Amino acid sequence: MKTSNYDSAARPTSVRWRILAILVVMSFIAYVLRTNLSFAAPEMMAELGLSEIQWGYVMAAFTAGYAIFQFPGGVLGDRFGPRRVLAAIAILWGVLTAATSAVPAQDGASVGLIVGALFVVRFLVGATHAPTFPVVNSSVVRWFPPGGWALPLGLSSTGLTLGAATGAVVVPLMVTQYGWRLTFVLIAPLGLFTAVLWWWYARDNPSDHPSVNAAEVELIRADRDGAELNSREDASAGEGGPSVWLRVLKNRDVLFLTLSYSSMNFVFYIVFSWFFYYLVEVREFSTTDAGFVASAQWIAGALGATLGGWLCDRMCRRLGLRWGCRWPVIIGMGVSVVLILLGAAHPSPTVAVTAMVLLFFFNQLTEGPYWASSIAVGGKQAGAAGGVMNTGANAMGIVNALLVPWLALVFGWSVAIGSAALFALLGIGFMLLVRADCPIDHEAAT
Repeated sequence: MKTSNYDSAARPTSVRWRILAILVVMSFIAYVLRTNLSFAAPEMMAELGLSEIQWGYVMAAFTAGYAIFQFPGGVLGDRFGPRRVLAAIAILWGVLTAATSAVPAQDGASVGLIVGALFVVRFLVGATHAPTFPVVNSSVVRWFPPGGWALPLGLSSTGLTLGAATGAVVVPLMVTQYGWRLTFVLIAPLGLFTAVLWWWYARDNPSDHPSVNAAEVELIRADRDGAELNSREDASAGEGGPSVWLRVLKNRDVLFLTLSYSSMNFVFYIVFSWFFYYLVEVREFSTTDAGFVASAQWIAGALGATLGGWLCDRMCRRLGLRWGCRWPVIIGMGVSVVLILLGAAHPSPTVAVTAMVLLFFFNQLTEGPYWASSIAVGGKQAGAAGGVMNTGANAMGIVNALLVPWLALVFGWSVAIGSAALFALLGIGFMLLVRADCPIDHEAAT
């Protein structure tokens, strides 16, 4: 039964923004619990006796699980609703973070067993984190009106970058103080906290929430043409069978969006997987100093994600969805090319690191526009479309994890880092082929 608040004719309540706040917190904690291995890498590699190539396999395990379960995760979110799916996977984040601390030590196991154990755990970590942002997609399309998606999605990316920034400082300090095994045990309960918070407050549909009034429901449903989820009754339409999923997989705009986002993600994984290690081992920063520099980079990314979401929504209102989503990507990736080359080649560590920090600002400028494009194209299958897009993006993470250390070994770290410039250019080219104003549901109806 709805409360009188729902029946009132007052101005719209703001429950959608509280839902978003919890999604931002969830993104924050997700990234603390998934970047911990990157920030503990020097100590773990030394203690476990692992080489850069072997560590590359471990990093690839996460991206393999993350890539494989993107599309299934998006489908789960569309079918069972964000409330159930996000609560369940958040519990698993904590369980698997704690399980990482139980990896066998060098004095009691072979290198092969250690790498194998890390590979399995990290693959499962990737699999349980994979549904996060496709399901966030599904939640945003349910809770925010058309033309107002990019800022919430950008803010969810802000949460993840701030989580990584916090992890970059806190995890190395904790590892130094307590060791990496106890550190992972201490941060694992964050997953359970996230699950409880989300399950307590979230609902899959605005009209089901006891604190939402009629005006907010009307605001959320305004200007919809049936391509998005509006109510419990409409939610069943998002459950489509294999033919619906196949239509998502075959859609040309989903394909080009996936290729563009994958290219951008190669640049992202330079930061995610290698920047901290690059600072310590190549630029010879101390672990603590590297943590603060990496944190500054993630904070810059948070600012970029917020600005990119705001800019995309503003451009979409003025230029329409197609060019409103394209221009932030063109700007972000275009400037990234220059900063990548400067950061890779400049002999001064200060100049190079400054360029790499700014690089992540412009890289994250594109996050909101990409995810808003996936909602605009995906419609009722927004979670599935986001899952396909993020599958390709994180398959590129596997390529990055294997290609970058090989390039560094054969050609040096300047070439390894500089290779991201080519992918940034490809990202621009593919995005110019994406028609965000051509939703899948409209194509199916014609």
